[in-house]
Amino acid sequence: MRILAATLLPLVVAALPFAALPVAARPHTAAPPAWVASWGSSQQVPEPQNSLPPDDLRDATLRQTVHLSVGGAALRVHLSNAFGTHALRVTAAQVAKPVVPGGSAIDPATTHPLTFAGRAEVSIPPGAEMISDALPLAVAPGADLTLSIHLESPPDQQTGHPGSRATTYYVHGDLTSAADLPGAHHVDHWYQLTAVDVLARAPAATVVALGDSITDGHGATTNGNDRWPDALARRLQSNPATASVGVSNQGIGGNHLLTDGLGPNALARLDRDMLAPAGVRWVLLLEGVNDLGGLARTGEVPQARHDALVQQVLAAYQQIIDRAHAHGLRLYGATITPYVGSDYYHPGPLSEADRQAVNAWIRTAGHFDAVVDFDQAVRDPAHPDRLLPAFDCGDHLHPSPAGYQAMADAIPLALFAQ
Repeated sequence: MRILAATLLPLVVAALPFAALPVAARPHTAAPPAWVASWGSSQQVPEPQNSLPPDDLRDATLRQTVHLSVGGAALRVHLSNAFGTHALRVTAAQVAKPVVPGGSAIDPATTHPLTFAGRAEVSIPPGAEMISDALPLAVAPGADLTLSIHLESPPDQQTGHPGSRATTYYVHGDLTSAADLPGAHHVDHWYQLTAVDVLARAPAATVVALGDSITDGHGATTNGNDRWPDALARRLQSNPATASVGVSNQGIGGNHLLTDGLGPNALARLDRDMLAPAGVRWVLLLEGVNDLGGLARTGEVPQARHDALVQQVLAAYQQIIDRAHAHGLRLYGATITPYVGSDYYHPGPLSEADRQAVNAWIRTAGHFDAVVDFDQAVRDPAHPDRLLPAFDCGDHLHPSPAGYQAMADAIPLALFAQ
């Protein structure tokens, strides 16, 4: 227990009796608005099938749309060159409101240029990200925001987020302010874009959803914004006590706790994805199924290896708990959802026993600040080692949109009351 010593000040005795001294009333001062992450995505090196040909990014406009959580009176955008080894020059950047979600057309009346230190262009150093100047543009909760950037030359190493479940358009030339991009190519990935912050009314804060493909939204609807963090954001907005809380989705498909998979392992990305988002106050952690499933994916292994893996997973959880607490964050642990019948992992009884052991540790008091029981929310009561069919996207590993909604509904909003 930390004991704070009171500072002793010298006592000054006035000539008049204390009761006779005038007492000035303290005016109530409302807390100022604060920057919070309203949208975010974790960065990685896109796999070859998810990266764009370099020539397609030479003298090119990228138009990408994101779905905000909390609204605010101003915004700022984070552009990333996290995995580049040379500076990346962005010669123009604009934000606008899309005409329809997932489309390339924007409303020209809503177009606003972004600046960086007062300039229209910015050079992003290798391994870094740059935050735009604040744009005094009010945005509503749950709004869609389209960002168009022009690249002079392709990045030597792309930085992106393949699991966007949102459509990106790209075309040659600086068309950042164009009302539409007819004939543009399109892919369902994000590139060089990591966060949008808003200036939200007090008390404002953000919850980070740190996880793998189940948090990233595999099985969700493209341009439908029906991942569980999306559904959580809508629930937060519907409750006056949590309406100033943003959600930053820091899930990466195929992510592991202990080894690099698709993207850096969870422990390696804590600084960038857990601690750095603006206004972060809480973290909801759902990680581990890829570590557990991968152990015996191609064939069963001895019990000792299962036991060792469980201990390594629990040690990784403790590392994340300690890091979060060292920075004053509250860390909520989510139980690992069922995956027996998975077409990818083919888990046997030993792997299921590993999941049960990990979930028992998560549920045990004294580890996480609170527990969100996603396992209970989506499992089939008749077969608790499997997803409920109505909540299964079809691969017996990832939930469906209905399953993601059930996960969001299982999160007590009181965890984020301020």
